Amino acid sequence: MKNWASLLDHITKDTLTEFGTLTNEQLNWKPNSTTWSIAQNLDHLIVVNETYYPVLASLKAGTYKTPLIAKIGFMVSFLGKIVLKAVQPDRQKKMKTFPIWEPTIINVSDDILKRFEVHQNELKQKIEDAKGLIEKNVVISSPANRNIVYKLETAFDIIVSHEQRHLEQAKATLQLLTNNTSH
Repeated sequence: MKNWASLLDHITKDTLTEFGTLTNEQLNWKPNSTTWSIAQNLDHLIVVNETYYPVLASLKAGTYKTPLIAKIGFMVSFLGKIVLKAVQPDRQKKMKTFPIWEPTIINVSDDILKRFEVHQNELKQKIEDAKGLIEKNVVISSPANRNIVYKLETAFDIIVSHEQRHLEQAKATLQLLTNNTSH
C-alpha cells in the first residue's frame, strides 16, 4: 500500500509548523476577495475529504452503486489521471472548485488547526480501513460528479495531492500576509 499516512502526517506537521502561531485574524486574512485565507484553505480540505466518507461507508456496507461509466476501463484510468494532474501542488493554474466543496464559512473559527489535525488522523484511519477495497481495485465516482470515475487508490492519491496543493496556496497567502504587515 502507498505511503498516504506518512504523507498526511507530513502535511499535518507542516501545517501546524507554518501556521500554528498565527492569530485567528491572521488565519482568516485574505489579500483580496478572490483568494482564500489560510483558514479557508484548511476548511476546504476538510469539506472535500469528508465528502468521500459516505462513499467509503457505502462501499464497506456493500451498498455502493458504481456508475455505468466505471465499467469502461480506459475511462477510469483516463479520468483518474486527469483529476490527479489537475490537483498537483506545482500546478500554477488556478481552478474553480465545485460548489459542494466551497469553504463552509467566510470567517473560520480559531480552532481550525486543531480540527484539521483531528481530521487528518480520521482520514488516515479511513484509508487504513479501506485497504481491502484498494486491493480489490474498487472504482468510485467523484463525490462532486457521478460521471467522473477513478480507482479508490487514485482517489487517495488525489486527496493527498490536493492537500499538498492547498498547503502551498496557504503558504503563499502567509507570504502575502507577511509582506503586507512588514511595511
